[in-house]
Amino acid sequence: MTLVLLALAIACEVTATVSLKISEGFSKLVPSIIVVIGYAAAFFFLSQALKRGMAIGVAYGIWSAVGVVAVATIGALFLNESLTLVQVGGIGLVIVGVLALELGGAH
Repeated sequence: MTLVLLALAIACEVTATVSLKISEGFSKLVPSIIVVIGYAAAFFFLSQALKRGMAIGVAYGIWSAVGVVAVATIGALFLNESLTLVQVGGIGLVIVGVLALELGGAH
């Protein structure tokens, strides 16, 4: 259940972040509303995952890694943003760091 809540939190956060770009500095109403609702929902779902026992370091690490990968990919595919080889390498390092957190915490 905690992973489902974390996945919902990540989906809401990614949606809000992409909408932040689309809102053009909060000058467009609908994307701006999605930003506010998305971030509020993201923090609600994250708080519920933490409440149910997920370790904060692991939760935030997964949140960060998946969020970075998703937003960078969406930006490159749909928002005409570039993704350099160095950036791809950085994303890989973030993923390796999260795996280290996970494996280091396993008993």
